[in-house]
Amino acid sequence: MDLTVVAYVIYLLITVALTAWVARTLSRNGRIFLADVLHGNEKLADAVNHLLVVGFYLVNLGFVTLYLRYADGVANARELFEALSVKVGVVLLVLGVMHLANVWVLSRIRRRSALEREQTPPVPPGAWTPPGDRGPWATPAPGR
Repeated sequence: MDLTVVAYVIYLLITVALTAWVARTLSRNGRIFLADVLHGNEKLADAVNHLLVVGFYLVNLGFVTLYLRYADGVANARELFEALSVKVGVVLLVLGVMHLANVWVLSRIRRRSALEREQTPPVPPGAWTPPGDRGPWATPAPGR
């Protein structure tokens, strides 16, 4: 068997396993973060989490398959390890950049929702004391 084919098989095994592990980890831990961003709406958080995982798989597995070809060929064991290290390293960098981009976007959404929550009054306007009612802390009216 040609060493280039061996490199392809090892590369696919490593990168697909890494992609699945990262996706599972992000899905499990990102669900809590999404629930907070989406104001505790668990159903919506699960749906968005699932969509993000599917997109993550599509982009990463697409990149892994497009990056499969090795133009020079592999002649010996040293070249096999060198080719694998470059290819797996690039895939890991792409996975890391995608993860950081997702976290950055979600943190921006979270920050925006926190600002909106701060601008909402703690008591609805209907529960305020109307201006005509003096309330218990008002100074007594003249003549009382």
